[in-house]
Amino acid sequence: MASAPASTTPATNREAIYLALMSIPAGKVITYGQLAALAGLPGAARLAGTVLCGLPETTALPWHRVINAQGKISLPPDSAAYKKQWQRLQAEGVDIKNGKISLRIYGYNNQPPFK
Repeated sequence: MASAPASTTPATNREAIYLALMSIPAGKVITYGQLAALAGLPGAARLAGTVLCGLPETTALPWHRVINAQGKISLPPDSAAYKKQWQRLQAEGVDIKNGKISLRIYGYNNQPPFK
């Protein structure tokens, strides 16, 4: 039986997600699905979430810039992590209204703008 290509190992996928996450600038957000696609793993939104969930609490990666497709923070609203993500996003200038973030305004798009 042939083994899977090296590019699909869990460690490589995790690294790809980390690298994609590092490319999101301050003041911008990205959805789990968009992060997975940016990492070269289209359709792997749940994997992106699982990888982020496994980050150590002391990570320097900007995990707080990842939100769900509805423009909301996915963590339970009464959790300390939710408050931390909210505070970090607001500190970067991301406006959160009624628990939602405008993906049109703050969504990261790695494509050059149309003129």
